[in-house]
Amino acid sequence: MNVKLGKYNQLKVVKEVDFGVYLDGDDDGEILLPARYVPDGCKPDDVLNVFIYLDNEERLIATTLQPLVQVGEFACLEVAWVNEFGAFLNWGLMKDLFVPFREQKMKMQQGRKYVIHAHIDEDSYRIVGSAKVERYLSKEHPGYHQGQEVNILIWQKTDLGFKAIVENKFSGLLYQNEIFQPVETGMQLRAYVKQVREDGKIDLALQQDGVKKVEDFSEVLLKYIKDNDGFTPLNDKSAAEEIYSAFGVSKKTFKKAVGDLYKKRLIVLEEGGIRLA
Repeated sequence: MNVKLGKYNQLKVVKEVDFGVYLDGDDDGEILLPARYVPDGCKPDDVLNVFIYLDNEERLIATTLQPLVQVGEFACLEVAWVNEFGAFLNWGLMKDLFVPFREQKMKMQQGRKYVIHAHIDEDSYRIVGSAKVERYLSKEHPGYHQGQEVNILIWQKTDLGFKAIVENKFSGLLYQNEIFQPVETGMQLRAYVKQVREDGKIDLALQQDGVKKVEDFSEVLLKYIKDNDGFTPLNDKSAAEEIYSAFGVSKKTFKKAVGDLYKKRLIVLEEGGIRLA
């Protein structure tokens, strides 16, 4: 098969019809792009970037809609409806994404969201989802270095914190005692690699470690004070929750940044807050 099912493809328009245009799928034949998705001014020989999936009759069909997940990716999707065969998840296309019962860790319920992996079922050749996420995580050893910035998808709450999927490929963990912001399943966040363990699992943090984090936040804090008439009532005696609400950082990071600015004589510490020097 030349066309990549469940992914974007660059395909040439070969002919126009009343109900859309046909695209050149090479060995897979001509593929319909329905009229509702045809860009204005589209004509034969134009090359379009389209997503290819299967219609209700299991025929290849194109769309210019953007799906919430592609084959080979993980995503958190909401269940649109359930029948005797499984659950159907909204992934942003006309036809919902099917998750058969055998691919569910627990019986999916309409209206709830679940983290799934999209893949092509070898038996039916359909694009399906699976909530058995562990099966599709890479067994390779990650080549990340300490402090490297990565994209993560929050996957599952555990006693230690939150499991996360790193760069759509690896397993990672955020420790509860190092989380200083609201986190829940399905969130997509930026994180930093603390270490890659021998078993290939990745310890993560939502804030940078060490001097760079403090220096970065020092700049943010200084600008905040300048933008607020040279004063903030927050200081090292303020509650951690107040500090996080204002800046999205831990009290420890806040205090280090205050110390950094004070040593540089950029601020003055007062009983009621911090003032620009």
